[in-house]
Amino acid sequence: MLYSPPQTRISIPAPMQPQHLHRRTSLWWRCQCQQQQQQQRSQDEGIPAEEVKILAKFKSRHNQIRVLEVSRKADHPFRGSRLLLLDGPGNIHSISFLFKTLTNTYFDVFATLPPILPPGPLALLGFGAGTAARLILDLHPAAILHAWELDPAVLQVARQYFNLARLEHQHKDRLFIYVGNALNATAPNGFSGIVVDLFSKGSLIPELQAPSTWLRLRERLKKGGRIMVNVGGSCVEAESRLRDGKVVMHETLRAMRDVFGEDKLFVLSLGNRKDDSSLALTGDLPQLDQWKKQLPGPLKCYPDMWMPYSD
Repeated sequence: MLYSPPQTRISIPAPMQPQHLHRRTSLWWRCQCQQQQQQQRSQDEGIPAEEVKILAKFKSRHNQIRVLEVSRKADHPFRGSRLLLLDGPGNIHSISFLFKTLTNTYFDVFATLPPILPPGPLALLGFGAGTAARLILDLHPAAILHAWELDPAVLQVARQYFNLARLEHQHKDRLFIYVGNALNATAPNGFSGIVVDLFSKGSLIPELQAPSTWLRLRERLKKGGRIMVNVGGSCVEAESRLRDGKVVMHETLRAMRDVFGEDKLFVLSLGNRKDDSSLALTGDLPQLDQWKKQLPGPLKCYPDMWMPYSD
């Protein structure tokens, strides 16, 4: 069961209505939010129930699916957004704002990848409601994206509540979506890059803790291609107590190190806490100044945040 991953969760103690929208999350720009101290309040603060509307709630073959809409009047960074929640704990898998493209979440980091890739199609493993796809297509006009999502019900929700149908129409020659196991993704001449965003039941899928998975993905890259991965962290809440987010993150990074080498693996940590959500990037560290020149202003801070992996 392959899904795009959560970086925060919604706590829904009552059957029909969430009591609070929690901020136990890494959904902050470290570079931007440090300039906005008024937003750095307790991560346990929430939104009153009357400011969160449930637009959809049902169980598909693969998941528990909920779509929430946060009031524009809410005193919260997610105000004016729609959120896709999957799995029992209610982890957020996609976010869409009405009046802005950037999300101030890890999805924005994914949008920094195209400038450091060779020419060729980009793969997105774990589509969700299309947050990462929308950012990449909007910010990089030359990008061609092939995306995989396991659950067709998630795509139906994306078309109904997240304007995916419009995105597909606008970019019919640049966006190609497939229903199926994302780990089977291939391209005739290889991918220029691969974005990995695969969670199931609130945890990184077990296959990502196996070096053999990363060997297969590396073989599907073009020369000079890279992989960027959401490896989660302590902020991710799994359905099983045996799938601790921080432990699974480290197991995944070690598997990647075994394949790519410690000198070609970098980690970017987001959030207010050291052990909050992280992303991983393979390959040599790009020339930072050149990388930043090719990014829109709000994304220029991210290249400086990558650090060499150290177990």
